[in-house]
Amino acid sequence: MADWTETLWYGQRCPLWPLLPLAWLYQRIARNRRRRLQAQAVPLPLPVIVVGNITAGGTGKSPLTAWLAGFLVKQGWRPVILSRGYGSDQPAGGPMLVTADSDPATVGDEPVMLAGQTGCPVVVHPKRLDSARMVMEQGLGDIVLCDDGLQHYYLARDLELAVFDGARGIGNGASLPVGPMRELPARLQDVDFVVVNGDATGPVPEHPRRYKMTLEPHRVRNLATGDTHPPQWLSGRDCVALAGIGNPRRFFDQLQALGATVEGRAFADHHRYTEKDITVADERPLLMTAKDAVKIRPFAHARCWVLEVEPTLPAAFGPALAQALRRKLAARGLEPSSSRET
Repeated sequence: MADWTETLWYGQRCPLWPLLPLAWLYQRIARNRRRRLQAQAVPLPLPVIVVGNITAGGTGKSPLTAWLAGFLVKQGWRPVILSRGYGSDQPAGGPMLVTADSDPATVGDEPVMLAGQTGCPVVVHPKRLDSARMVMEQGLGDIVLCDDGLQHYYLARDLELAVFDGARGIGNGASLPVGPMRELPARLQDVDFVVVNGDATGPVPEHPRRYKMTLEPHRVRNLATGDTHPPQWLSGRDCVALAGIGNPRRFFDQLQALGATVEGRAFADHHRYTEKDITVADERPLLMTAKDAVKIRPFAHARCWVLEVEPTLPAAFGPALAQALRRKLAARGLEPSSSRET
């Protein structure tokens, strides 16, 4: 997200206050839309879990989706991930099945990343209800994970998880365009879980089922050669870091915490990289996120490295999620609680 949002949305002041009537109108339209679409949504004959946020911008939804996919596989499910495919040029037509080798320009960077990280089927289409129907028609899986779909009310859901960037929280707490809020904090009364990415140093609303997620550095991998090093390899190194994600500062800070000296180059979320973007005049290593790496991979050079991270959540989170899912499905008569692992 652009630097100006840090001042306009996440600072201590509210410089866009003259636009408050527009923020009020936005919330009224959003609230009416939600009520109308929820009344029309028809529950599907398979479970649906939605991961999203009530703020604009990146919060860590995709890493949580990847964690959930792995957790559900261990529970005996066959998850399928649905994505909008932001930043892509999807051709007109129906939903598309994504693999780790798909072109990010066609299907989006996050779907390609998730396909590679999870090994699960990933389907992209602006209308996620159409994607869910494809899942059922082709027998791709038995449970749906909707990445960044909290406001996509055409798709009925069994569980909702809202994700916050712990450092940013709700910012100034105002609705778009005055602040970052897609929906007001009262919306959290209806979600099943709140997950906070990192320490909650910003204004993060309370919730009875709030858990902290940490993105732990796993390894550093060379995009051109496949060579790997532990994260400690970065200690004392002078490097250039690219980040075309919702909060580039988080990535730069993570590298600095590992002991690297960082020249950060922030790009817009879902930025389409070119060879010019990865040109460095000296021999410093070029670090990037996994989301950036899927777009840079075709023209990566020997100094391109990706920092791979693994989401970690408290031990109590998995059992709480499984119990909530069993309860919701039992109420719908979908899946006996005894047929899945605990």
